[in-house]
Parts: sequence; C-alpha cells; structure tokens
Amino acid sequence: MRLTILGGGGFRTPLVYSALLDDQHEQRVTEVVLHDTAAARLSAIEAVLRQQRSAAGGFGPAVRTSTVLDEALAGADFVFCAMRVGGLQGRVADERVALDRGLLGQETIGAGGISYGLRTVPVAVDVAEAVARVAPGAWVINFTNPAGLVTEAMQGVLGERVVGICDSPLGLARRVARALDVPLDVGTLDYAGLNHLGWLRGPGAEQLLADPARLESFEEGRLFGADWLQQLGAIPNEYLHYFYFTRDAVAGILAEPRTRGEFLVGQQDDFYADVAREPGAALTTWRAVRAARDATYMKESRAEGEERDEQDVAGGGYEGVALALMAAIARGQQTALILNVRNGSTLPGLPAEAVVEVPCRVGGQGPAPLPVSPLTGHAAGLVQQVKEVEQRTIRAALERDPDLARSAFALHPLVDSVTVAGELLQAYRGRIPSLDRVFRR
Repeated sequence: MRLTILGGGGFRTPLVYSALLDDQHEQRVTEVVLHDTAAARLSAIEAVLRQQRSAAGGFGPAVRTSTVLDEALAGADFVFCAMRVGGLQGRVADERVALDRGLLGQETIGAGGISYGLRTVPVAVDVAEAVARVAPGAWVINFTNPAGLVTEAMQGVLGERVVGICDSPLGLARRVARALDVPLDVGTLDYAGLNHLGWLRGPGAEQLLADPARLESFEEGRLFGADWLQQLGAIPNEYLHYFYFTRDAVAGILAEPRTRGEFLVGQQDDFYADVAREPGAALTTWRAVRAARDATYMKESRAEGEERDEQDVAGGGYEGVALALMAAIARGQQTALILNVRNGSTLPGLPAEAVVEVPCRVGGQGPAPLPVSPLTGHAAGLVQQVKEVEQRTIRAALERDPDLARSAFALHPLVDSVTVAGELLQAYRGRIPSLDRVFRR
C-alpha cells in the first residue's frame, strides 16, 4: 500500500514514519512518497527517515521523494495532506499582524487562522483536483490547518473521501479517562464542535466537574480552572482558552521575547542547516529539536514555570489518529475516532455540508458520525458564528473576493471592528505574498 505525504519535508513527518515502523507487524504500508516544493527540506527529512529505518533493523516502508505533485500522487492509496502554504514566515505574519493591533496572534484561531485559510484553500483545492485526476481511489487525510476549514474546501472536490484530523480532542479524552481511572472508549464520548472549538460533555465530564481536585489533576482542568469549568458545565478543547481568556492569552504571548512562529522559524532554520552540515546525525538532531518543541507547546497558556505533563507529551499525537483511521479504512477494522467530517444532520443549526468535529465509527467505507448531544446556548452560538466565518473564508479564497475576505475577518468573535478587519486584510496582503496572489486578478 502506498502512502503519499504532501508537505513531506515538514519537521513532523518523522512522527508519521515512526508510527509506521511501530506498526510493521501489520505490513499496512509498503512505500512512503514524500512530496514538497522545497528540495533541501525533502532531503533533510529523507535522511531522518532512512536513519529511523536503519535503527529499526532495516525493516519498514521504502521511502522516495518528489517535488512534482502528480508524480508523487500517482498510485497512492492514501494521501496525508500536511502542507504549510506561506511557510513558517507566513505563520509569523499571521501572529504579528494581529498582535500589532492588540488582537490574538495565533495561527488557527481568529485573524491568523483566517489569513492562513485564505492562502491555503486555493492550494488545497488544486491538490484535491490533482488527486481526482491521478489517484481517484485514494483517501485524503488532512492535517493542514485550519483543519476543519481546509477539509471542507477539499470536500467540495472529493466529497467525503477527505477526512480531517486533529490530536487535541483525543488528547483531552485520554486525560479525562486517566483522571477517572477508566478505559478510554471514544465511541461513547459526547464531544462536539468544530476543529479547535469543541466541548466534552456527558457522564464522564459531569463526574469530574463534581470533583474539583480530580478536575485540576490534568491539563485542561488546570488551564481553565475548576470554577470556570463548573460554570460551563463541560470540559472544552484546550484551544477554547483563546476564546475564554483572550486578554490573558494575548498578554502571555506579548510577554514572551518571540511568538510561537518566531521560535519555530529559528529552531527549524537551525535544524535544516544542521542536517545539511551533518546528514549522518539527522535523526539525533531531529530528536533533540522535537523535545524542545514539545516542551514549549502552548507555553503562554501555562503558569510560569509549569511544565507539560510527561504523559500528555508521550500520549501520541496526530500521527496515531491518522494511522488508526487509515488502518480502519484499509482493513475494514471497526474503530472509533474523533474526526472532522461532513455534518449532515449530526449537529442541528449547522449546514449539512459544514465540516464538524465529532466522534465517528470508522470502517472500510470510511467514517460515519456517531450521535452526540446538540450544542446549546453559548456553544451553539459560537460554533455557528465561527462556521459562518470559515465558509466566508472558503468562498473569498475561491472567488478571489477581498470584500468577502474582509467580512470573514469582521464577523470573527475575536476581531472587534469592521475597520480593523479591513486593516488586517491589507496588512496580511502586504506581509504574505501567497495571500496577496489570491486576490490579484
């Protein structure tokens, strides 16, 4: 079975390959094709993967690389879409343009997420059309952020053969199960929302909400505080911190000498340069850089001096979700996962074509959403507003309409002015060439 990874020169690609090596007793994937537009990055990551394979005794999927999209996609059974349009410099601009106006600067939430989506949608749709042309039987598993928005855009071409994934909901579910000292059963979870905008409800959440000490024994409980979670009556995805504690988050980001994007630019520039100088040490270098990256994830949302829980870091990430999804489809083995899929009638109040993040039963025919409780109150309103923003962003990118883009910024709950929305769009266009090209007619 052939797996193509788009954005294969990205730093996190070795996580996927490591998971494949751990999975070799099943022999699910025999070849991995890495595609990227940057040949030097491809070369560095290929060196890491080859050393991973060597460390595993020489067993594992064969690896080859290509900078030609159709060539990389031809014959693929599964496609992992993990692109970063505009590169990390684009992420820096996503953050800084918003922060310069006193708004949240984050790559998937608020103004930064809209900017990222606007420049990514046209490329993602081109990819979907290429898949339809040269690998029409392939399933696309989308990692590219903003994951729900990009998945929805790609589904406009390929339908439900595009599935979006994120590791945040599963991480939350694992931590809740651990706090309750019960086995994790994703199929029974009452979790619903959009990517980076969801809540866990139901008996398990209610049990923890009644016990503040246990509630604050894991990351989300400490992040939001027991008092606030009891007021909500649910346990939110960690990214809701940016909505519920916006000023605190902005202050935390501004207190750091660099934004997350600026930190990663420096770290990854050094990594790729180091591997180019010493390719024989590629895997050792990658492991050291990864440890520093994991330890600083969402640092601005933690108390001073607080470290990430080792179990949270070691619990596995998006690569585990992707491989579990791929295995269930390829082998017809039933499993339950929280995924980004077409809404249909799963969440009332949202369009049928909207991509939502909910528990799904997955088998040979792909994922099917499981029943969840409807969203109500502020959660329903927030999800509807953000989904409207996402759909306007998709339309603005595909129709090359700057007025639609401005309206997407203006309607986001973390942008406080139509005037500021226009300033954001103008500033992003000035800072990010790949975004400006979307609107140049």
